Amino acid sequence: MKNMIRYIFVHGLSGWGSYDNAYRRMPYWGMRGGDLMQFLRRQGFACYAASVAPAGSAWDRACELYAQLSGTKVDYGEAHSSKNRHARFGKDYSGNPLIPEWGSETRLVLLGHSFGGVTARLLSELLANGDPEERASGADDLSPLFAGGMGDRVSSIVTLAAPTNGTTAYDLFSDTSFQPEQVRTPWWTRPFAAMMSKGTKGKPDGRDERDFAGYDMHIDRALELNRQISTLPHVYYFSVPCSYTSLQADGTHRPKRKMEPHMVKMSCQIGAYAGKTQAGTVIDSTWRENDGLVNTVSAVAPMGAPFRQLDRACIVPGIWNVLPAYDGDHMALQGGLVRKHDIRGFYLDLLNMIDAL
Repeated sequence: MKNMIRYIFVHGLSGWGSYDNAYRRMPYWGMRGGDLMQFLRRQGFACYAASVAPAGSAWDRACELYAQLSGTKVDYGEAHSSKNRHARFGKDYSGNPLIPEWGSETRLVLLGHSFGGVTARLLSELLANGDPEERASGADDLSPLFAGGMGDRVSSIVTLAAPTNGTTAYDLFSDTSFQPEQVRTPWWTRPFAAMMSKGTKGKPDGRDERDFAGYDMHIDRALELNRQISTLPHVYYFSVPCSYTSLQADGTHRPKRKMEPHMVKMSCQIGAYAGKTQAGTVIDSTWRENDGLVNTVSAVAPMGAPFRQLDRACIVPGIWNVLPAYDGDHMALQGGLVRKHDIRGFYLDLLNMIDAL
């Protein structure tokens, strides 16, 4: 491999990675086009597909990702596990780390698709600054993750169709001023929408219902997380929004013809919604453009963080460099499910750009 940079790919909600049997049957990264990790390794990039809880909270997933990288037992923290009513420790990755080495010379490029982008950003925050609640918990065996001081191990973060500021796919159902079932949708979308709903709902096991991805992706909660996650001055940030809708004469957005069928109904609803969150955040018409699950505007950069359109001749750290919106639905950057997308060229170009930094 070219250097000590390790490219860590973090899947989204309901996803899977290289620790999961499902990855051998159908790789999350590449989908119907073949394993993207194998392709990129053949080009000289050390790429690895992490496996974190499919419906877990950003916190739990970040802790799991750290354990995989460091080859240790998952520690969710004494304070967090007590507050959210679940076991403090999880799976042990000792002897089975995701990457072959973890040390002060290791440099990580974290690439997160969908909710994986939030996971990657929270991990970078914990590595850099730790967590004051965990440090104050009195645990004698505090995880190094919560102590911080490892922020220099992350060199770049890439978010891919990520609900960085949440998604109205969740909020529109709790806004009583909006009736999602009254949105006009194709007649055949109902069974596909039911499949999607089944795959995106967590199954509480006695833990706090807020300790799940579905809660973290509400807009108010996403903005709360954004206030807790720093934009680190030494990290190169990139975002890739996706857009696969068309503006209509009435100001709504409708999905393009080749959108994955199980996303069409949700895309129509997102494309028609405007309102307010429970905390008063205004959702105007700029939120209607979407990729079937995530609002395109939400995937640009955290609200309040510095950002600009990507200028390849002048890429600087500590600011979000926004790539042009990818013309595809929410699964396009995975390789597509029903609609096959060849994403090898996209990722090869992206990694070459990052490697040149």
